[in-house]
Amino acid sequence: MYKLLSHNDLDGVGCGILAKLAFHDQVKVRYNSISSLDREIEYFLDNNQQDTFLFITDLSPNEKNEKRLNDFYSATGNVQLLDHHKTAHHLNDYEWGKVLVEDENGHLTSATYLFYQYLVTNGFLEQTNSITEFVELVRQYDTWEWEKNENQQARQLNTLFFLVSIEEFEGKMLERLKTGEHFDFDEFEKKILNMEEVKIERYIRRKKRELVQTAIGEYFTGVVYAESYHSELGNELGKENVHLDFIAILNMGGKKISFRTIHDHVDVSAIAGEFGGGGHQKAAGCSLTEEAYEQYVAQTFHIEPIPEDAKRNRYNLRFSSFGTLYKNLKEEIFLLYSISDFDWIIEKNKLPLDQIFTSFYEAEWFLKRNYQAWLVKDELFVDYLMEEAKKVRHQE
Repeated sequence: MYKLLSHNDLDGVGCGILAKLAFHDQVKVRYNSISSLDREIEYFLDNNQQDTFLFITDLSPNEKNEKRLNDFYSATGNVQLLDHHKTAHHLNDYEWGKVLVEDENGHLTSATYLFYQYLVTNGFLEQTNSITEFVELVRQYDTWEWEKNENQQARQLNTLFFLVSIEEFEGKMLERLKTGEHFDFDEFEKKILNMEEVKIERYIRRKKRELVQTAIGEYFTGVVYAESYHSELGNELGKENVHLDFIAILNMGGKKISFRTIHDHVDVSAIAGEFGGGGHQKAAGCSLTEEAYEQYVAQTFHIEPIPEDAKRNRYNLRFSSFGTLYKNLKEEIFLLYSISDFDWIIEKNKLPLDQIFTSFYEAEWFLKRNYQAWLVKDELFVDYLMEEAKKVRHQE
């Protein structure tokens, strides 16, 4: 017999699907949150299941259970842990642990990817096109490569995962992977995914108006409250607010925080690790501890949301030869313009700041991070220019 303890997200459930393809009714699968894994491990070890081979995927045990698992492995040899989070890298010190963040080709791994390799290499599962394609979709979604590769099918797979129960998702995928030559969605799934896309877009539009900006430690952070679509929301908010180092998404009902970044210089798994959580460089999470609550809720609740940049302007545009006009919640006005091909300056209330910037992007980055200003609509920009023109005429 086999037992699999895995995470309850897409990557973790992907491992469960592979286990059932390989071992059929000879495997029992339990999906766990980060906090419930150790309880499951203790139950397994306390019930003397020495004839059962234990797989642990996409999660890592605490220090106490590491030692207990090592004792169990020494006695039986029946443990294999597969993970891809760098916070679990120390488990490579055990014979039963394999933690690999990147493969030999430099590609980021996922637990489903590592488990697939293990099952195929050890003769438990035959490699097929449909399973390989499914595993790659899971890997790209979990490592966020889908966004770079514009692989919408990977994102849609995760959307489908949240639209149905885990049991229904498992059943659909098992049947498809057993019989299909290639992996694809059926017509009904394509319809509900299209409907869900509209729902997600509406949700994100609303949440964009609720984003607040704050400085936490060395980082400029966007904070928003949301219970759904964390990955899509974090990605969209990050792309529209590139001056922010990362986005913190607070789920107050679940008492959790999700962290997302689009930048390479930020490792949100380290930020989540400060509160006992973990994850990947660009996507991580943790429980809303008292310390996390103080930083992300208590200290930010009074802050007003950042108004969005004007979207349909014809005149007040970035790189405009007339300059680009911004405003902040203090009613301060900023004009960003070039004085040469390589020098850009910012006027605050018509007085130039001391800094000179080498590009428009650098100047706007500075402006948004330090003054929380937004691009104003054409009407304000035209009024500003007309006022300046009147002053010039009066001087003449």
